[in-house]
Amino acid sequence: MTSVHREITTAVSEHVVAAALASLPQVGPQRLRVLMNELGAHTAWRTIRGELAPTARMAALLGQHDLGRMWRRSATDQLLVHIAESLEAHHMLVLLAKDAEYPAVLRGDPSAPAVLFARGNMAALRHRRVGVVGTRAASAAGRHFARRLSCELAAHGVAVVSGLARGIDAAAHLGALDALEARDAAPPGIAAAKDAAPPIAVVASGLDVVYPREHATLWGSVVEHGVLLSESPPGCAPDAFRFPLRNRILAALSEVLVVVESRETGGSMITVEEALKRDVTVMAVPGAPLSTTSAGTNQLLSQGAAPVRDATDVLVALGLDHQRHHMHRDTRVPPSPDDRVVLEALVQQPLTFDQLVQRVRLPIHDVAVRIGHLESQGWVTANAGWWEALVSP
Repeated sequence: MTSVHREITTAVSEHVVAAALASLPQVGPQRLRVLMNELGAHTAWRTIRGELAPTARMAALLGQHDLGRMWRRSATDQLLVHIAESLEAHHMLVLLAKDAEYPAVLRGDPSAPAVLFARGNMAALRHRRVGVVGTRAASAAGRHFARRLSCELAAHGVAVVSGLARGIDAAAHLGALDALEARDAAPPGIAAAKDAAPPIAVVASGLDVVYPREHATLWGSVVEHGVLLSESPPGCAPDAFRFPLRNRILAALSEVLVVVESRETGGSMITVEEALKRDVTVMAVPGAPLSTTSAGTNQLLSQGAAPVRDATDVLVALGLDHQRHHMHRDTRVPPSPDDRVVLEALVQQPLTFDQLVQRVRLPIHDVAVRIGHLESQGWVTANAGWWEALVSP
């Protein structure tokens, strides 16, 4: 059986074996780096199988928490076949640090993934890159800003990097896709946004496990137009511990990290910490002082992070010529002076209708009429009983 297994292992490509190593239970990024850097994929696999004597370092690793027995039981020919079939079925690339397509910016990172999985076009990483992140429980105004900011950045040839989560992440990817759609719809001879950059998404699960499920269409669009990356192997569930690990990759890929909305703790702040470790510039979008969804971004600003009011601030931080394209022109009908009174109240913070009536001190009917105007013109939106301004007046 050993000789037969050796023949099967030898016939399988190094990339498939590396992906199978990444699928072993409790392997984790650090242990996988040891396996790949110490021995390489084929030798590590055969050592785990007991076909080769382990080095001293490998023996120490295999002795931890009964890993040797656990891995040997999992490292089967069936796993190799299953991994190979999954990679082919979902058109996944397996990238090792020595591969030309492996992201150059990750190659020198101290915690770079030893094995990276990709779907889509790796050429997206050749663009300048800005991370756009924020809370899943984002306000409507925060999602609106993230989408518009990302659209403008993408239109200037800057690839937006985010995590495909709910809230700000999803809005950022949608904005990047908006720029590509505008480019494709532009009449012949119109140069605006002709170099629009595709989106880059870094996720925690396997690339064949859509999370959250309602983002299936968005995942497909990112794969079609940009690239989807993960260090998690095929079939891997979005386990909670994988998200902080994912955030280090997102930070490492970014030249600048923009936090649109964030609480004082959470995934966005973990990404900020990872960015600061790598000397990546961190910028933040100012929020209302009493808004819990902006507590983290306001804290970053108080600690010296540069503010982001629009895409120009980010382009300047990148050292790019921000005059190459016209910035986004607001096509909404300007609010009337009467309607602006209501809008200015909502810019300060989201309010219920009753709170809004009390704030502006106008009759209920007048407030209802004015807020109806603003909603139809795209200046405000209702979100779970609260009215929010979509941008500053």
